[in-house]
Amino acid sequence: MSEILEILMIVSFGVSWPLNVIKSYKARTTKGKSLSFLCLIFLGYIAGISSKFVNEAYMASFSEKWYVLFFYVLNLIMVGIDLILYFRNKRLDQKFEKNS
Repeated sequence: MSEILEILMIVSFGVSWPLNVIKSYKARTTKGKSLSFLCLIFLGYIAGISSKFVNEAYMASFSEKWYVLFFYVLNLIMVGIDLILYFRNKRLDQKFEKNS
């Protein structure tokens, strides 16, 4: 049951991240974004992934429960893309301010 709840949490976050990435891509600005928030979320996913690798019970049944780790990694990738877009948008903000 705890795995189902964990998957529900990860999938809920997972649905939100692509929407956030699209918004960041279209907005072309860092206004309303927090680099520290993105970094903390990124580190949180790394910690979640790491916890799976050090959990002996999880690793013993990895072939049956690989999908939990899959969603963690997928979310980490989405947050990573959002971080890359943050720096792209920051550069665009600086370019806009310089030309204003």
